[in-house]
Amino acid sequence: MPVAVVTGAGSGLGRVIAHGLAGAGFSVALLGRRADALEATAASIAEALVLPTDVTVLSSVEAAFAAVVDAWGRVDVLVNNAGTFGPQGEVDEIAVDDWLDTVSVNLTGAFLCARAAFGQMKRQDPRGGRIINNGSISAHTPRPGSAAYTSTKHGMTGLTKALALDGRAHDIAVGQIDIGNAATEMTSGFGQTEPTFDPAHVADAVVAMARLPLGVSVPAMTILATGMPYVGRG
Repeated sequence: MPVAVVTGAGSGLGRVIAHGLAGAGFSVALLGRRADALEATAASIAEALVLPTDVTVLSSVEAAFAAVVDAWGRVDVLVNNAGTFGPQGEVDEIAVDDWLDTVSVNLTGAFLCARAAFGQMKRQDPRGGRIINNGSISAHTPRPGSAAYTSTKHGMTGLTKALALDGRAHDIAVGQIDIGNAATEMTSGFGQTEPTFDPAHVADAVVAMARLPLGVSVPAMTILATGMPYVGRG
């Protein structure tokens, strides 16, 4: 079975994506901070590995990926999904520590997990794999009062593009999925004023990317609720 690692797998999109990959025949390693939430995700997955992990801590990330390789021998797909909205408010109202925490989770965490996956994908035989980063609509268009979150998601786009270039020589395909208003706990506040959509469709999109041969790349995909205020306001 191919092996997928999903971060932020204890709830929301991470849980739905993990279930989608499992349904498509992947063994799925579940990374997240809360063991109980990861266990709940794992309950309906035949081949799951529960790995409580703080993606902001290098030693924690390295230990998680070592456990995946020890159990299953390789990493075929990484879904960098862990993230937080972070502080809301105009830039002068945002505490510096809250800014740093958001960067640590959303961007440094993605870098550390990509770093671990990339190294393993280079070493394994057959070599290669796929990294899929969750960018968000905020990688393109911000909401008011979201300087920290928006900055990290723009940074994720840069990370994705750099990894994609570096991965070419090693059969590592890297792409980004930008999601707008999937109906999860994180977006519950938008549901009263903006359209949302079933996050199962995000899982379908991620599975479609994950199952492609490594000779095919999806550099970027945008999936959103039809009618959300993104392309224009009406």
